[in-house]
Amino acid sequence: MNFEFTKEQELVIQTAREFAETELKPIAAECDLKGTFPMDQYMQMSDMGLIGLPFSTQYGGAGGDYLSYILAVEEISKVDASVGISYSVQTSLCMGAINTYGTEAQKQKYLSALCSQRKIGSFGLTEPNAGTDASGVQTVAVKDGDHYVLNGQKCFITNSPIADIFVIFATIDRNLGTKGITAFIVEKEYEGVSIGKIEDKMGIRASQVGEIILKDCRVPAENMMGKEGRGFGIAMATLDGGRIGVAAQALGIAEGAIDETVKYMKERKQFGKPIYKFQYLAFRMADLKARVEQARYLVYKAAMDKQLGKPYAESAAIAKMVASDCAMYVTTHCVQMLGGYGFIKDYPVERMMRDSKITQIYEGTNEVQRMIISGAMFR
Repeated sequence: MNFEFTKEQELVIQTAREFAETELKPIAAECDLKGTFPMDQYMQMSDMGLIGLPFSTQYGGAGGDYLSYILAVEEISKVDASVGISYSVQTSLCMGAINTYGTEAQKQKYLSALCSQRKIGSFGLTEPNAGTDASGVQTVAVKDGDHYVLNGQKCFITNSPIADIFVIFATIDRNLGTKGITAFIVEKEYEGVSIGKIEDKMGIRASQVGEIILKDCRVPAENMMGKEGRGFGIAMATLDGGRIGVAAQALGIAEGAIDETVKYMKERKQFGKPIYKFQYLAFRMADLKARVEQARYLVYKAAMDKQLGKPYAESAAIAKMVASDCAMYVTTHCVQMLGGYGFIKDYPVERMMRDSKITQIYEGTNEVQRMIISGAMFR
């Protein structure tokens, strides 16, 4: 097993790290406080080729490998997990679905726009009564000539308030269960598309999360991905990739928290010496570092499984579960290391702690990941 990055991957790490430090870090706290998305900076990521990183140059992408993309999510999330998840949802879920399941015409039109034309993508699966049980989708698609008419409501959809292009899942018949679910590409400008409530969240506050309302929305039949009734399989397979993105986000959060805590411990003095000189505190940081390293290789393994065309549903579930639990554990202890300063917004570790919690929930709760892992063990 080779643990060395290629020159191209090293360049991606350096590029993403410098961008995060210079463009995102100075504004991350303000964006979190106000719940505003750093659109100008996100558009710079598009111009730099980070958004289209793992996609073919044929569609305006950078032609990079999948691990490079995961490394970029990790670096961005060390500084700003809100931008990290917006990046992951657009790339893993929206663009990933179109790249894998879209027709050539759909890829030429939509993947190209998302890669290189400053368009933002979103992925609409979750509904008020279809969360963990995604088979309960109630949004309906009715065939009408050369269009489908969609009616329904999506909730908790990342990027929905700022997106231009949505991958939407609807059923052609609620009585068919998963066999009725069908995938569509929907443009923001289509009549009948509107954004409902925008959520006020505990963490990842700068990312924009809200409802998508579809009322008599006419979608061209040519925008259906795959065939009627194949959407559930598309959604589940796409979420496997999304879990690797969330795992990379969680890994980045944990690393960022350790970086900030080490810096603080070198500067903070008590009893006449820097607090890292106290063995108990130094040993606790060593334990946190070890947890992060364990998570790192699980995340990279899942990314490589996908990159090499191997089955990756189980490794993605393991990576997501372990990395997100690691992020929650590490950030909680980093806040403790800063004492009272860890509890105020002058230091970013409190934001990182709030941001880490959601990584245990979205793209399938960690209870769902345990179902996937145990299911693979006992099949």
